[in-house]
Parts: sequence; C-alpha cells; structure tokens
Amino acid sequence: MGGPTDAPDAGREAADLGAAAVGSAVRAPEIAYRPARRTVTRRGPADPVKVLMHRHRDLCERAVDPLEIAAGLEAHGLTDRTAARYRHRDVFSLAEELYARYPGTGRPTPASRPPHPHPAGEGRAGWTLSALLPGAACLATAGALRATEGVLGGEARLALTAAGALLVLLGLRLCLRDGPLRARDGVGGVTLYVCWLLGYAVYGDDLISQVISGGPDGAWAASPAPLPGLALALVPAAWCAHLFAGHARRRLAGSHALAEFGAGVRPLLFAVVALHLCALAALLFLTDLGYGGEHGVPTGAAALGLLLFLARLLAVHGFPEPAATGLAAACAVEVAAPFLVLSGRLPGLGLLATPVDALVAVAGPGGVSALACGVAALALLLHASVTLTRASAHAPA
Repeated sequence: MGGPTDAPDAGREAADLGAAAVGSAVRAPEIAYRPARRTVTRRGPADPVKVLMHRHRDLCERAVDPLEIAAGLEAHGLTDRTAARYRHRDVFSLAEELYARYPGTGRPTPASRPPHPHPAGEGRAGWTLSALLPGAACLATAGALRATEGVLGGEARLALTAAGALLVLLGLRLCLRDGPLRARDGVGGVTLYVCWLLGYAVYGDDLISQVISGGPDGAWAASPAPLPGLALALVPAAWCAHLFAGHARRRLAGSHALAEFGAGVRPLLFAVVALHLCALAALLFLTDLGYGGEHGVPTGAAALGLLLFLARLLAVHGFPEPAATGLAAACAVEVAAPFLVLSGRLPGLGLLATPVDALVAVAGPGGVSALACGVAALALLLHASVTLTRASAHAPA
C-alpha cells in the first residue's frame, strides 16, 4: 500500500517529467531547425550567346557562312577580348557557334554550300578589257592630235580633244561600274575633286611658274603627258585591287583571330601599294618619254596616281568618306598655292608667299602637286593600314 510519503515522491517525479518536457519543448526547435543557407540568384542570362544571337538576328539570318558573321560582329565593335565574355577564345569561334545555332532561312548545308566567290574574281576578262578602255581612248586622242598638228585648225583640234575626253570618261565609267574597282556604296561628291586634280596635273606647273614670275601672263601651257600614263594605270590598279581582295578573303577564311588576320593583311596591303606604284612609275616614264620629256617620272603625277588608287581602294571596301577627305585636302593645297603667292604681293603680306617660293626653289613647279598629293596619299595609306586590315572591310557585298 502506498502511504503519504508516496504522494510527494510521485509529485516530484511528475514535476521532473514536466520540467524535462518543457525543456525539450524549448530546446527542440533549436536542435531541429537549421535554417538553410540562402541561395544567391545570379542575375543575367544563363546563355550569353543566345542573347547575342537575338541582338544580331538579322546578321545571323542572312549570313551564308561564319565569316560574314565574324565580319559583322567586328563592325559592331566586338573584339577577341570581348568574345571571352561569351566563353570563346576569339570572334571567329563565336561566329561559328552563332552560325551553327541560328536557323537561317534558305541556308545551304555545309556539305552542299559552294565556296563563296569574291565579286572581284568574276569576269576577269570583262573588267580587264573595261580597264583598258580609258587608256586606249587617251592614247588614240593623243595620236590623233599629233597626226593632225598643222593640218587642222584650232576649233577642229578643240573638238577632237573634247571628243577624246568624252570617250575617256565613258571608258572610265565602264571601268568603275564593274570589277574590283567598283565601290559598293558609290562615291558621291568626288568627281569635282578628281577633275581638279587631273586639270592641275596638266596645267598646274605652268600656272605656278607664271604666278611666281609675276604673272599670270596669257594662257597656261599644257603638259598632257601624265594623262595617258594615269589612264593606262587603271589596268594595274584593277589587278592590284583584285589581288588584295582575293588574298585578304582567303586569309580571312584561314584565320582564327582578328589580330592574326590584321597582322597577315597589313604586309599584303603595303605590297599591293608598292606594286601599283612601280607599275604607275613605269607607265608615266614611258608616256613622258613619248612626249619628248627628259625629266624621267613626274613626281607630282606619280603622287596623284597613288592618291587616286588608295582613295578608290578605300571606297571599294566601304570607306568613301576618308577617300573623299584625302582628295579634298589635296585639292585645297593646290588651290591655296597660287593664292598664297598672289596674296604675298599685297603690302605687309609677303610672308604668305614664302612657303610656296621655297618649295618651288627646291623641287620646281611640280613640287606643289607632289607635296599635296603625296601627303594626302600617305595619310590615306596610314588610314588604310588600320581600316582595311579589319575583317569587316572584306565582308561580302
């Protein structure tokens, strides 16, 4: 039987059990609940290439090969360093992934896709023949004027000269309409610059001589020898432009980085320019010899031919604005030279004529054209060494 002493024992036991239960109830959540570590949500696209693909949707859709995409990406400012953000080593590998992932409409399969021909390589015989037309028309006109010297009157010879100039212009238009010298976007506004430069090549030396000697006095004597040489130089210019475009296109297909492509194309550009300059100098020497010249290659005409070639090369590859700027700068110097000499005759302004007088004293009257066209050609060459070594400059039209 339990006595009174059992009740306090039972009460204490119950109290101990209750305290234990309360303690476990208090500590249990501390033991059982372990808050999970907060997950950090990364903002931004999980697939950056997919975002880039949507951003350049039109480019990826119309591209027929990865090279077009690479050139387009570079034109939009992407570099090999930027490609690392998209988990690629260079722009070319990024373009290959974009080309493979985007379902282009009507795109041929890699097995059936023919190699993309460059426009300069199509119809070589045709554009070579058209490049010969201006030189042939110029030589024919010069021969007709020499054959009719002393036979025809002044008006008849003027009409013959005008007809020959028209034939040269028509041939030049045909030459620049097709082939490797055809500009994709056109070159507006440079016709006036080219006409001035050619006119100065014929009459500029005598104009400067007369102005410095106190003139001008009467009509300016023409020296037409540079014109046939410059017209005939269209043939080597077309072939040099063709060689540059073809080799650059093949190097683009074999490159794996933009820096590699630029390093390979830059020596090619300088080699093509040097080749054209050699051919131009030979043609100018022959035409000057045919006119009875004894001074060898006219420096001003050679600088002009190089300037025209570089300006056209830039325009062909999509940079007509720098080309027009270079031609305009050369025209400005040639226009300023006689005005500086004339302004130097005014009281107190004699210093204005000093630069032109010093230049003519050192290099002769042809030094003005040589300086104007030579500096402009050098500036265009430096610009071309940067712009024409980009992949975007050789994207198919």
